[in-house]
Amino acid sequence: MRFRNTVLIALLSSSLMGQSQVMYTPNMTLNGGQSIDLLHVQMHPYTNLKTYDMGIQHKGDKKLEPEAFYVIHKTIKTDLKKTLHPIVFKGKNEALAYTSNYKAKQMGDHLFVMKPAPSFSEIEGVYLQMITKMIVNVAGKPTDWDKELGLEAEIIPLSKPYGIWAGSSFSGMVKASGIPVPYALIEVELLNYEIDIKNHKTGKMLTNAPHQSFKVIEIKANEKGEFTFHIPRKGWWSFNAKGVGHSKKYNDRELSQDAVIWVEAKENK
Repeated sequence: MRFRNTVLIALLSSSLMGQSQVMYTPNMTLNGGQSIDLLHVQMHPYTNLKTYDMGIQHKGDKKLEPEAFYVIHKTIKTDLKKTLHPIVFKGKNEALAYTSNYKAKQMGDHLFVMKPAPSFSEIEGVYLQMITKMIVNVAGKPTDWDKELGLEAEIIPLSKPYGIWAGSSFSGMVKASGIPVPYALIEVELLNYEIDIKNHKTGKMLTNAPHQSFKVIEIKANEKGEFTFHIPRKGWWSFNAKGVGHSKKYNDRELSQDAVIWVEAKENK
């Protein structure tokens, strides 16, 4: 019985481990203003183990739309919630996700924030809410990438999350409602599958991990909530600070409120 319980706990942990809220667009650095497509989907970025319905509630009897989706450009906040279009996204399985479109006309940083509704995980019996940031830069002028927004769970970049060469590093600080989170646990994952935004599905796998421990890399922040990670290869990388938000309950159940930020590393040819 003790062995069975240990195996069950391991399975629960592995299914929670590696889940992240993806916010993806084909290119984080643009030479000029243009209309960009974005994808919002909850999945396992490296393994593509499972795709999850965004906003599904306990018992699966209803789904809630995201609580907030907006962009900040030169400190001006623009609500983008009405631009969200519900889709069925096909990864390992099919699940509710969203696409959106945004016209990044002006030069500078366009800082996107997605706050999905908490989603219930039937296996673990807990709610997950992954508050996610992603920055698109137009024409190379930095403006908003380091803005602290006071989110319930937030990773504030200490180095630009774009314009990164593969083999260099990314640094950030984990905060919850403006308060640093000492020794926060951060899961780092490569988006290991091509993304087909037009057809709402994943494409071919990009790398093969030699061991389970390479699929989701765990690091910890220091006593000030700061961390640095050296990015080994090109691609989109997710940094997910687990359970750092001060809100621990939702609908009388456990809530894990995570902070997610996406960065893109380019190959230095």
